[in-house]
Amino acid sequence: MENVRRALTEAGLPDTVLLVPDSVATAATAAAVLGCEVGAIANSLIFECGGAPLLIMASGAAKVDTKKLARENGLSKINRAGPDFVLEHAGQPVGGVAPLGHPQQLRCLLDTELRQYPVLWAGAGSHQAMLSLSYDQLLRITGAKETAVR
Repeated sequence: MENVRRALTEAGLPDTVLLVPDSVATAATAAAVLGCEVGAIANSLIFECGGAPLLIMASGAAKVDTKKLARENGLSKINRAGPDFVLEHAGQPVGGVAPLGHPQQLRCLLDTELRQYPVLWAGAGSHQAMLSLSYDQLLRITGAKETAVR
């Protein structure tokens, strides 16, 4: 979580990390705790693509279509990554992955459906931390390619 806080401020953004008493490891639980729509949760999902990590920032209301994403973005097969792979490449646990604060910059795709929400919420490096930011801020800090994920 401290890496996430540091990365936010280094990116010129305010430290918006919010700690909550209960786990917010799923979009549904995060939305319930934060009082927002599930779609406003920007899930940070790590996939394996050609042996490398791929971060997909998807709306909590979306089910990611990996075949479509691979085809439309010229990628090899995209596979769900296991917890050890996620921890190795993100430095954060599944269910708490943030869009930034990783050991290295990750290739990223950003769900265009998130653009409709003025405030987005994303994991902040633990199961009890979230951060808030705008779509444009998320796009800038991740260097993502915008795409539909479903």
